Amino acid sequence: MKTFRFIPFIILIWAFPTYAKPRPHNWTNLTSSDYVKSLKKITDVMVEDVTGPCAAARYYAYTTLASWQVNALCTQNVSANRVLSQLSQYPQLTDLKVGKSVVTDFTSIYTLLRMGEELLPSGYLLEKSRVELEKRAQSQISAQAFLESKALADSVVKRFLRYALKDGYVKTSGYLRYTPINKSGYWQPTPPAYTEAYEPHWRTLRPFVLDSAAQFKPIPPVTYSADPKSEFYALTKEVYDATQKLTKDQLHIANFWDCNPFFLNQKGHISFGTKKISPGGHWMGITGIACSQKKLDFNNTIRTHALVAMTMADAFISCWDEKYRSNRIRPETVINQWIDPAWRAVLQTPPFPEYTSGHSVVSASVATVLTAIVGENFAYTDVVEVEFGVPARKFKSFKHAAQEAAISRLYGGIHFRDSIEYGGKQGENIGEYILKKLALK
Repeated sequence: MKTFRFIPFIILIWAFPTYAKPRPHNWTNLTSSDYVKSLKKITDVMVEDVTGPCAAARYYAYTTLASWQVNALCTQNVSANRVLSQLSQYPQLTDLKVGKSVVTDFTSIYTLLRMGEELLPSGYLLEKSRVELEKRAQSQISAQAFLESKALADSVVKRFLRYALKDGYVKTSGYLRYTPINKSGYWQPTPPAYTEAYEPHWRTLRPFVLDSAAQFKPIPPVTYSADPKSEFYALTKEVYDATQKLTKDQLHIANFWDCNPFFLNQKGHISFGTKKISPGGHWMGITGIACSQKKLDFNNTIRTHALVAMTMADAFISCWDEKYRSNRIRPETVINQWIDPAWRAVLQTPPFPEYTSGHSVVSASVATVLTAIVGENFAYTDVVEVEFGVPARKFKSFKHAAQEAAISRLYGGIHFRDSIEYGGKQGENIGEYILKKLALK
């Protein structure tokens, strides 16, 4: 990937926060591309682990935020430290010693990989990348610089691991197992695996910026009704009809935004899974594309990824709060009961309640933040899932991509239209709030 190391100073001042003059050190010549590639390695481990969408967003948030924090310490970036200090229950870091020989780029990427090693179930798979990074640094910087850089990074990682430990995630495994409500209109497990509910207690996690999980509670969904003349029946019929006459492009859109971490294949009596990227992984990939195309420098590439990841994590908490409040039935269940017992959605229905659409909420929130950082009408080609056999698509802007991600759930047969539209509004509100609260606009 082509990298540009020099950006005119006046443009940097206009577009991004000013960085204080960094302390003297020897550069290891790591670039924005190296950061993006390192984060992709974390994504690869999540794919291997079949990490669900909520957990993936959480991992991205802590790994990228830790990297941004150590980067801010190295560069004495007052603006970044101001933003980070506003996060909920943020760890105290003022006592950390930043050595005079600390190397910013090495320390930032080392922190990213170390956080991934510690947080992810198969984090040990990142050891090879981390060791290669260490060898590269040792061949270019002094022994003192190497030791001081690692010492600072390890200190930040320890603080962030304690920070992550207190967000409520660990407690979720100790809650009572979720039992579906056996009443009309409520969510029930769906074929082919009839998997139990995914992360029913995710709303109990501590948000990063939002005041609470319910801060942006959407309006209630359309009331469930079996009356053929009801609004809900019309929504159901729309999903059924749409999937019966999809164009080639609509089918591509549905599959392009599928982002199902574990697609269950069934052939006769044999079942096997196909591992793919999560929704969060897709948007982090888009962020990398944007940083490269925009030619952001190393520090602003780290900043952008951290802000996107943090927004994404809060969006999932907000969305999952509504999912298990409204606990709404999926189209597949209703269509099988009322219209066609043999009908199957184009995409596999995810194992959690329908309202609101996670793709709609998360995509809209991230697109709002990315637009503020990178710019309106930022055209790009999304090649994130080419490695999974999904052809690339071109987009006129991040909001264009978010809108397509949202409607893909109707084409895929897994969401009703009100869930998509209200979910999009919920996501926009989240993104705008984060931008305002952190004074990013």
